[in-house]
Amino acid sequence: MRTTARRTGAAVAGGLAFALALTACSGSDLGGGGGDGDEGGGDAACEDYADYGTFEGDEVTILSSIREQEADQMEDTFVDFEECTGIDVVHNGIGEFETQVVVQAEGGNAPNLAIIPQPGLLARLVNDGYIVEPSEQTVTNAQEGWTEEWLNYGTVDGTFYAAPLMASVKSFVWYSPTAFAENGYEVPTTWDELIALSDQIVADHGADGVVKPWCAGIESGGATGWPATDFIEDMVLREAGPEVYDQWVTHEIPFNDPQIYAATERAGSILRNEDYVNGGIGDSRSIATTSFNDGGLPILDGNCFMYRMASFYEAQWPEGTDVSPEGDAFAFYLPGDDADSKPLLTAGEFVGAFDDNEATQAVQAFMSSGEWANLRVTIGGVTSANNAVDPANASSDVLRLAIELLQDPDAVTRFDGSDLMPSAVGAGSFWTGMTEWIDGADTQTVLDQIEASWPAS
Repeated sequence: MRTTARRTGAAVAGGLAFALALTACSGSDLGGGGGDGDEGGGDAACEDYADYGTFEGDEVTILSSIREQEADQMEDTFVDFEECTGIDVVHNGIGEFETQVVVQAEGGNAPNLAIIPQPGLLARLVNDGYIVEPSEQTVTNAQEGWTEEWLNYGTVDGTFYAAPLMASVKSFVWYSPTAFAENGYEVPTTWDELIALSDQIVADHGADGVVKPWCAGIESGGATGWPATDFIEDMVLREAGPEVYDQWVTHEIPFNDPQIYAATERAGSILRNEDYVNGGIGDSRSIATTSFNDGGLPILDGNCFMYRMASFYEAQWPEGTDVSPEGDAFAFYLPGDDADSKPLLTAGEFVGAFDDNEATQAVQAFMSSGEWANLRVTIGGVTSANNAVDPANASSDVLRLAIELLQDPDAVTRFDGSDLMPSAVGAGSFWTGMTEWIDGADTQTVLDQIEASWPAS
């Protein structure tokens, strides 16, 4: 499931302070580019962009699902690149990206580049003959910045097509450091400690039937159920391990394999445990009708203590919330079975090219570089698993923690499984099945139904 916030509205460049400060490449003294037909470059400050070449006002279009403030922030990263190379980078962030990018490609009206959040969609576009291989410079940048696991997500049938762009951490548990301190609770470092803490909270606060260890919500409009799929994916990594996870995602083992059943039951030990959920909201079935946006807010009222949700949940806390290691809200890593094992569920985006024009290749190479990743992270609101990114550049403590986890060499990272599965399952029966499961359906029955929905080819 795509996890970057989807927003509406036109993209307008603005807020250039960070970009300008990083590159010291002022448009006023560059003397060219920007899509006005003048040749870019020629200024000493443009030396950092010299390897990308200079162009006669070429235009490169990018299609994505990134909109509003997030789009503005991304476009800020191109200001100096445009000035120095002469390429006009035109970004179009739209709703229904996953549908429209296919329609445009099939209609012969594809953009030059697309930011694709789902490896499954990338594979479809490659197999249909629309995506071309990147330049050697992009390949080198990707190999220098990203782990083999991340490179594999941009690889189809053994050929590398798309470098990762940004990344997010899903294996987070949000909590209140203040409430933990007041109750003498410590952040758990193993799964057993997590369950022991949950039981302790029940013993300390469960008498009134309102305060529970956990709060949860999986309502998300037409995508209702995706937070539960993330929960299951995290449990598969912990219950069965990364190799089984890979086999499950690629259907080398059936969706209803006994190991997946065990992982689902582990998720149910929290999500369907009436002693554990749903603090301040209702019984376990209330999870299905509680939006994921609101699901963690009872933490601020003291009605629950923990909420499993990705790093992007930082944006959901009300204005004035102290989100910090000693504040009203913060996050810790969802523990593995022991303190040394760190299975990490992630999500991210990949830049695919629809042509091999030199200007297209230049923009694609820039977006694959460590320089671009540091620039974008410094502007704020996002994280990256690019090893060149300095965590100190992150715009908040939570994002710094996310980057540290993404760059942890001991972490076993796996991409969001539903984004890798065929859409009929990953954005279909898996979502609806988990919603029925939260509503009380039998685990085996739900897994059998999802398995039956897997496409034959």
